[in-house]
Amino acid sequence: MADRGDDVSGAALLFDLDGTLVDSDAKHLAAFRRVFAPFGIAVDQDTYNARIHGASNELIGRLFLPHLSPERQRATLEEKEAAYRADLEGIEPIAGAAALLDFADRLGLERAVVTNAPRANAEAVLAALGLADRLGIVIVGAELERAKPDPLPYLRGLELTGAVAARSVAFEDSPTGVRSAAAAGLAVVGLATSLDERALIEAGALFGVADFADPRIVALIEQRVARPAGLRA
Repeated sequence: MADRGDDVSGAALLFDLDGTLVDSDAKHLAAFRRVFAPFGIAVDQDTYNARIHGASNELIGRLFLPHLSPERQRATLEEKEAAYRADLEGIEPIAGAAALLDFADRLGLERAVVTNAPRANAEAVLAALGLADRLGIVIVGAELERAKPDPLPYLRGLELTGAVAARSVAFEDSPTGVRSAAAAGLAVVGLATSLDERALIEAGALFGVADFADPRIVALIEQRVARPAGLRA
């Protein structure tokens, strides 16, 4: 088993946030329903999974609010995000997340959050989960030239952690996020919080898990860390 005696330079764990570190889809769906209702737009679970899950707010605005100006689209989606942040009481990390971060601490692995969520959401959620101090690097897709499914957010995550794709692992719950991480050269573990394992694998995940307690995760990390430090994806 890998430990602090191993060379873990260039190795990192990169986490999506919503649906990956926290099962937040129900709260997001409720916020979308509340804010879209005045426009006569109904959002059910299937619509959420197919058109919203993992998408950036810019894309969601274009898809659902094309009759509004870009400024009103942004304002409406900011209202949705505020409604979501007001409903964070009682959220908890996905099972096994804290233990996995403990494992990363023992190995000395870098880690970051890579998300399409607004920074205000990411900071509020990480604080509510008690993980803000353990996941200090947060990459926000909307703050870059291109968000997920483009690989840029994950490439930036590798840059900020000083990691290389060949020695690192990403965790994602949506096809959008899986494609982003895989295109950046990362091994991707799919969290089956909303989708089944088959859909995640079809998007590019190596395998799907119910939570972070799945023993295949530690085995994969140890396999990646054992690769020569100079090897790049």
